[in-house]
Amino acid sequence: MLYWLTALSDGGDFFNLFRYITFRAGGAFMTALVFGFLFGKPLINVLRRKQGKGQPIRDDGPEGHFSKAGTPTMGGLLIVGALLTATLIWARLDNPFVWLVLFVTMSFALIGFADEHAKVSKQNTAGVSGKVRLLLGILIAVIAAIWAGAYHPVALQNQLALPVFKDTLINLGYFYVPFVICVIVGSANAVNLTDGLDGLAIMPVMIAAGTLGVIAYAVGRVDFTEYLDVHYVPGTGEILIFAAALFGSGLGFLWSNAPPAAGFMGDTGSLALGGALGAIAVVTNHELVWAIVGGLFVVEALSVIIQVLYFKRTGKRVFLMARIHHHYEKKGWAEPTIVIRFWIIALILAMIGLATLKVR
Repeated sequence: MLYWLTALSDGGDFFNLFRYITFRAGGAFMTALVFGFLFGKPLINVLRRKQGKGQPIRDDGPEGHFSKAGTPTMGGLLIVGALLTATLIWARLDNPFVWLVLFVTMSFALIGFADEHAKVSKQNTAGVSGKVRLLLGILIAVIAAIWAGAYHPVALQNQLALPVFKDTLINLGYFYVPFVICVIVGSANAVNLTDGLDGLAIMPVMIAAGTLGVIAYAVGRVDFTEYLDVHYVPGTGEILIFAAALFGSGLGFLWSNAPPAAGFMGDTGSLALGGALGAIAVVTNHELVWAIVGGLFVVEALSVIIQVLYFKRTGKRVFLMARIHHHYEKKGWAEPTIVIRFWIIALILAMIGLATLKVR
């Protein structure tokens, strides 16, 4: 919105700053951060009063989680609120990719909110049917796939770009939409599965957002794409503003929810943020790089899939408990140890993902 102040600029004054994506990204970061500072504690207090007993704790979960009973959920409202506010203020609102990512984010946030509301109001862990959530997620991803394809350059439509082998494009054809469904719905659910310990999901999400924001900025500039020899996607530079807002909103959330958490991010936040990261990957044509950057989320999701399939086949378990962070809890690792080590892994994977921009 503030971009339109450039109409008042003569090219050499303060208003000219609003032309620069990097300046507006900084503004989005600070706006989201301040939003979190201002509304974090009041929101948690409201959620605590409204929810009473808070989020139900699964009876079959790790024993250490029973002490968290009564902690309010839906803390993702703070993240999503800060993210939406900052993006609308600082991004160019005539950019279709910005609206695409916002659409995916807010749609998954609504699914998560409905699920959590059902859990809290009924005081059980069932929530909204898994089939309903999956079908809604697929519908959102289909819309996003058609939307992204309509605004991608013709040479990139329905194409899968390969990291390192930068001259190679794989034409997915009719499989493009199913592929995008896997990326976006898979991302949303993978982040949701990771959100099982205080602070475990939000920091890797912030790291991934920063990484994908840099990629989006580079892919949206002709000079950078020529230097890095990656495919140019006009307009993706504005996604850096969204990514900066996401980073700021994550920090604002952590300010009020440093472990032990005063409020859980919940499905409202985790589904929204996972969907957002998947959407950025689709917009920038860097889906495979996202699989590297978000490798921690991939492993969390795979641990559940492997556990379920192996148990159905043999009646035995691969992990002491799925998801994999619960496996390490069962092995006796302290919660802060698991969280910080997973943060380190997320940062390493982000660096590897960024390195693919130059390596060929």
